[in-house]
Amino acid sequence: MKELLLKNKTIAVVDDEPDIVELVSLHLRRAGFEVEGFYSGGDFLSFLQRKIPDLVVLDLMLPDIDGLEVCKYLRSNERYRSIAIIMLTAKAEEEDRIVGLELGADDYVVKPFSPKELVARAKAVLRRGIPQNGEGGVWIGGILYVDFSRYEASLKGKRVELTPTEFRILKILSGRKGWVFSRGQLLDLLWGNEKAVTERTIDVHIKKLREKLGEAGSFIKSVRGVGYKLEEE
Repeated sequence: MKELLLKNKTIAVVDDEPDIVELVSLHLRRAGFEVEGFYSGGDFLSFLQRKIPDLVVLDLMLPDIDGLEVCKYLRSNERYRSIAIIMLTAKAEEEDRIVGLELGADDYVVKPFSPKELVARAKAVLRRGIPQNGEGGVWIGGILYVDFSRYEASLKGKRVELTPTEFRILKILSGRKGWVFSRGQLLDLLWGNEKAVTERTIDVHIKKLREKLGEAGSFIKSVRGVGYKLEEE
């Protein structure tokens, strides 16, 4: 069922290299996605006025607008926050990855890359946003409600804007309160065999998740030398 739901998803590919846009678009279309290609950040932002994609594969080094600025804009705009983001860049340093993830990217792919791997990771990111049939939700500390079926979290009745990856982490932790998940376990649950990220990635997402949850962020406990758990105070 999830694979069928993915067929209706639209992916925007933003890169100033036409060959890369063409290559990525070709493989994504073969996988059943609808694809729109753009060679500049400005063209992509103009497109958003007409249609909102489910995922954007975003190059960081664009000719007009820095890719990080585009990412920041999407995450700060209520209309576009639900768009999943995979950053595609030649910047391979860990700090560059961390900056991207802290700004709200869901994944980070370094050039040169395998088109097949990129397609697999696009599927993995989009699957996280598909609700499971029959799932309900859970209250945490009487103030935070995690709605598994709608893929939403609300704090004292007000929706908390989370990226797909942030919500997935919250869902995993809240689904088994008090259970300690190692960073490796969280990586496996989030990316499975498609992962190509380090355990530091989990720390970055947890940090952003706590910030967005405000007073409820304290429910996410660090277990020294192991990982994380969710525990009501």
